[in-house]
Amino acid sequence: MTPKESVSRGATPGADRSDDSYLPEHGNGGYRVLHYDLDLDYRVVSNRLAGRADIIAVAGQPLSRFTLDLGQFRVQDVRVDGRPAKYLHRPDKLQIKPERPIGVGDTFRVNIRYAGKPVPIAGRWGNLGWEELTDGVLVASQPNGSPSWFPCDDQPGAKATFRVAVTTSSPYAVLVTGDPVLRRRGAGSTTWVYERREPTSPYLMSVQIGRYEVVDLAVGGVVQRVALPPALRRNVAHDFGRHGEIMSALQRLFGPYPFREYVVVVADDELDDPVEAQGMAVFGRNHVDGRRTHERLVVHELAHQWFGNSLTVADWRHIWLNEGFATYAEWLWSGVCGEGPADALAAHWYAWVAARPADVIVADPGVDRMFDPLVYKRGALTVHAVRKRIGDESFFALLRAWVAEHRHATVTTEQFRSHAQRFAREPLDGLFADWLDSPALPPLPR
Repeated sequence: MTPKESVSRGATPGADRSDDSYLPEHGNGGYRVLHYDLDLDYRVVSNRLAGRADIIAVAGQPLSRFTLDLGQFRVQDVRVDGRPAKYLHRPDKLQIKPERPIGVGDTFRVNIRYAGKPVPIAGRWGNLGWEELTDGVLVASQPNGSPSWFPCDDQPGAKATFRVAVTTSSPYAVLVTGDPVLRRRGAGSTTWVYERREPTSPYLMSVQIGRYEVVDLAVGGVVQRVALPPALRRNVAHDFGRHGEIMSALQRLFGPYPFREYVVVVADDELDDPVEAQGMAVFGRNHVDGRRTHERLVVHELAHQWFGNSLTVADWRHIWLNEGFATYAEWLWSGVCGEGPADALAAHWYAWVAARPADVIVADPGVDRMFDPLVYKRGALTVHAVRKRIGDESFFALLRAWVAEHRHATVTTEQFRSHAQRFAREPLDGLFADWLDSPALPPLPR
């Protein structure tokens, strides 16, 4: 019996698709992952990754088979609860048929050994996931790049805990999204071990490998560190010089920082845009010029630790809840540091939006427009409109409660509408209909 035949018989309907309305082909049905334990051995020069994934999951329905997302690797062995399992690895999907069916509510363990040259996942947003740098590695997986380096249930609402061990050549530093728990030196190689105890979406897990030195960004309070190429030390010190103040300001506005530490990585390559991961943000050398030109992006990525990472969208159509709030955080910081109030920035970006076609619905922009700048700016204007309608005292109480009540969980636009209404004296249905549900641009909130 061929692997294909053994996997296909008795298949669970819908097991290889998620509930995400934009990317249903990414993610899987029928179970929920509780924990990933990843052991990775990576050779920088040859770009070769050997991995072992130990995954603990619970079945939401009877499973005669199930699937995981996994990119272009050679799968060497698959076991379910210690027993060899039949499997078939097609592009981006690993289909698994356990020796015995799994009952609804059962917790089960999947062990996968795989190896190969990791390549990013190609798609409409370019190459995502594990990517070679000039001398090292960068992992930026939003929204669907995680299978480029480990087998997973690749959907934003599929949060789990992680342990990640990476072994590589000793001259390189390894930064993983998580709390460092062990560093063990061997003969020419070093193993770095990190744990991510907070529930984390797979796309928010990241590995950064480079010839970095790691220094403090701020002293006291939340641990804040930066990994940087030594040649950029002076510019980084200036451009991130107010990071401690930014952290303090965002905590006053949004509530306590939701993780144990925050790590900034400045890659020794140019990047189009910075990218956030859980407890981490990655910038390119082009974002560090010694003049704080990109400080708004520093604020934006840090704000994602609250909006996007602790509070993660349940479905990609709700992306404005990540990007609108992170953009508005830029405007709030501008007011805190004396560079201009949020009202002025709202007026500026309102004019920018008004000069463009009114063809995006913020609450459901469509998969091709989910990262459109209009979603970011109109999303921020929506937040500003709520603030102007209910007043500052109620607005900031709303923000802190939103963050606290959904800490390390998933959120939707519908939940935010209901949440905001609790802090308003009058109905907000019309405001949200105008700003979120219609492409027409409403008047500037005053």
